[in-house]
Amino acid sequence: MDFVGSDLAALAEGVRPLLDWRGLPLDVASLAALAAGLGWASGLRLYALVFILGALARFAGVQLPGGLGVLAHPLVLGISGVLLTVEFFADKLPWLDSVWDAVHTFIRIPAGAALAAAAMGDQGAALQLAMGLLGGTLAAGTHLAKAGTRAAINTSPEPVSNVVTSFGEDALFAGGMWTLLHQPLIFLGALGVFCVLAGLSIMLLWRFVRRIFKRPDGAGA
Repeated sequence: MDFVGSDLAALAEGVRPLLDWRGLPLDVASLAALAAGLGWASGLRLYALVFILGALARFAGVQLPGGLGVLAHPLVLGISGVLLTVEFFADKLPWLDSVWDAVHTFIRIPAGAALAAAAMGDQGAALQLAMGLLGGTLAAGTHLAKAGTRAAINTSPEPVSNVVTSFGEDALFAGGMWTLLHQPLIFLGALGVFCVLAGLSIMLLWRFVRRIFKRPDGAGA
């Protein structure tokens, strides 16, 4: 238990420069980077994001900016922890993951907007609204790229590719969050690349779907 406590304390010290604003001048640029990261992460692993931030605030003494402090509430921590566990396994099962993604179209996107806006809670209504729009847009793009790619992978009869892709998403989320909290400028650059690739992926998937449902020439003549 001492090792776990020391590891958590070390992690808290690592993320404190970005998240702990007690006695420090507010850096709107860093908060904007955090808001963008929250939107992106919400579209990929919403419950893991909520649980990790809440746990850092409650057990490691990290002071979350704006209105994000509510994530440390025991009820929020408990529910997000349970849903995190359910999502981890549901995401590894072919087709169940697509059903899960379809349902969460109505959860991840508004949650990404809400979390991004909450991060700017001390910066005024205009910045809250702007970051909320940015967070919701990033959550939508990430979610659609993830859900569409997983649906395409599910057309394969073997389950291995689905499981490998899911673990890859777990690694992407973990690496993205670490980079956001330690190297926000690098994260923003990587996020730009991700957005371009996600946009191309959505376009290709849309063309694929249109090709499937497009009527053959001469049909209905």
